[in-house]
Amino acid sequence: QVQLVESGGGLVQAGGSLRLSCEGSGRTFSSDAMGWFRQAPGKEREIVAAVIGSGGNTVYANSVKGRFTISRDNAKNTIYLQMNSLKPEDTAVYYCAARRLAIQKYEYWGQGTQVTVSS
Repeated sequence: QVQLVESGGGLVQAGGSLRLSCEGSGRTFSSDAMGWFRQAPGKEREIVAAVIGSGGNTVYANSVKGRFTISRDNAKNTIYLQMNSLKPEDTAVYYCAARRLAIQKYEYWGQGTQVTVSS
């Protein structure tokens, strides 16, 4: 059974930092695209950052560029999202997801972790 399990969410003041982790099991994700998404109340889910395949190319939403960093540790089948200079508008449930490179749609999803940034 393929699983993605997020951790590291919580409550932080504006300007603070958090690091999210997403550990995969049930298959090896090192060649996949893996991403972080978020969904705030009343808003659609949006992609925050992704790391593409074994080459490790990364993409970021404009709203988080320069503040968030996505990384992967293939030995641990884990990706991370380092979030710095957090803003209240970053408040959301953050989800980890993965897909095979040949598939356009993300196939595997974690259960989500809440990030709340207070002003």
